[in-house]
Amino acid sequence: MSQHPSFKVGGSGKKKRRNVLKRFERVALLRRRGEWSDGDRVVGLKKTQPDD
Repeated sequence: MSQHPSFKVGGSGKKKRRNVLKRFERVALLRRRGEWSDGDRVVGLKKTQPDD
């Protein structure tokens, strides 16, 4: 069985942009934006777009 093209490694060293952040990355991003403070719940965070 062949491998789907999306799973193959690119030869030119291109790095794909992730559109999903891990929880600690989302908290750090919200902290930089001033939308999250210590003591807030980490469950049910608002959706965020990664900064470029």
